[in-house]
Amino acid sequence: MDIRKIKKLIELLEESSLTEMEIVEGEESVRLSRGGSANPGVAHHFMPAPFHAPAQPAATSAPTPAAAQEGAGEEPAVPDGNVVRSPMVGTFFSAPSPDASPFVSMGKQVTEGETLCIIEAMKMFNQIEAEVSGTVVAILVENGQPVEFDQPLFVIR
Repeated sequence: MDIRKIKKLIELLEESSLTEMEIVEGEESVRLSRGGSANPGVAHHFMPAPFHAPAQPAATSAPTPAAAQEGAGEEPAVPDGNVVRSPMVGTFFSAPSPDASPFVSMGKQVTEGETLCIIEAMKMFNQIEAEVSGTVVAILVENGQPVEFDQPLFVIR
């Protein structure tokens, strides 16, 4: 299913009074919900879980264009170094499971190809790896936070 279709479905959910919707196209399906997951343990153990809209869609959707403009203005404030950006829209996870320690922390030495985080997108868990070796000087995203395509995640120097 195309990510643009999913974004449109999220917008429709936000604009309506519905609390949940599920769309099935052939073998693909997407479930959007305004609240928490009915089975929160599933998502926390990095097993396939339904895609959920943000808990507060109005607060997230309204400032998006302004936030994008502010983000472009604030980006020079990101420390110098190699900026690792999100290759997709999804949910950022700093560790392989809720009770595990994060893949990386501030000041940690990383090597090229080392896993920095996981981004969950459309029930797929994608490992994001370091493109260069160096020291992690900034972690720009919090665990469980939604991320956008090309959003800065880490700075490695």
